[in-house]
Amino acid sequence: MDITIAIDAMGGDHGPHVTVPAALSAIKQDSQLNIVLVGLKDVIEAELASHHATTGPRLRIHHASEVVAMDESPQSALKNKKDSSMRVAINLVKSGEANACVSAGNTGALMATARFVLKTLPGIDRPAIAGVLPTQKGAIYMLDLGANADCTPEHLLQFAIMGAMLVSCVEHKERPSVGLLNIGSEDIKGNEVVKQAGELLRASHLNFYGNIEGNDIYKGTTDVVVCDGFVGNVALKTSEGLAQMVNRFLTQEFKRSWLTKLMAIISMPVLKAFKRRLDPRRYNGATFLGLRGIVVKSHGGADSLSFQYAIKAACEESRNGVLSRITKQLEIEHLKPQADPVAVQAESEKEGL
Repeated sequence: MDITIAIDAMGGDHGPHVTVPAALSAIKQDSQLNIVLVGLKDVIEAELASHHATTGPRLRIHHASEVVAMDESPQSALKNKKDSSMRVAINLVKSGEANACVSAGNTGALMATARFVLKTLPGIDRPAIAGVLPTQKGAIYMLDLGANADCTPEHLLQFAIMGAMLVSCVEHKERPSVGLLNIGSEDIKGNEVVKQAGELLRASHLNFYGNIEGNDIYKGTTDVVVCDGFVGNVALKTSEGLAQMVNRFLTQEFKRSWLTKLMAIISMPVLKAFKRRLDPRRYNGATFLGLRGIVVKSHGGADSLSFQYAIKAACEESRNGVLSRITKQLEIEHLKPQADPVAVQAESEKEGL
């Protein structure tokens, strides 16, 4: 199945120096992939030339005259950058010219722009950010990772539905298990929002495992972990910090003496395998779930290999119909959007954008 991915070529810390070579590698590996590089045409063409590449039937450039800065406010990006590479790439998804958009740009601006342009699916109040984490049993999908700091029980149910359908789509699991992140496994644990969310999940048609604790994430106890964006983002950043600390400690210990340096050389095959299993580049690509289109966010500091994994994630979701799966499950659960005063106010403020 042919897939077209619109890439915000200017987004991220490195822009075309990463996005262009990643795109070239991706189309070499996938014969059914077409890519649209969105951004400043002259800059993109210069980067292609440096790799001895040109445009063709499967790789084209769509000019966009503006670039959203990594520290720019979402409101400014929406109001003042209507021809930004980020917004134009999302517009291509809305028009049907592309199946998905991938960007390493400003997260807040990307979410605000995607929500404004694409709107949310029927039955979804707020989009959520879903990411992949390594576990003892493979990979786990966790959401929300920062889009929604305050959530209602209904929001958490919606996140669970979207996360389960994402795993069903990309991991080909018919009934992925869903865990609700809590401070204990008992039903009576947690605040009122989490306890009410647990009741909704138990009454749903999902394969609800029950409450899970923080240590269950990396055990791989469930396929999906559901939480609000505040908790999810703290858990994610804590995990990243722990991984960096372990890596630094190992390096320091192996450099401590000539004997430990020799041991490091002997252990090199094991260390390389260990590093590969935990390599964050292999898990790059967080999906903005709940929109009427597929948008994948790459880490801003991603290198070419890392960005390729984000492109791959967008391809898998497009080919396996993640949006139709979410829509179908929402219908099964008979979900309708809730009155969200924050969302209503935000939409009214954007009417003139």
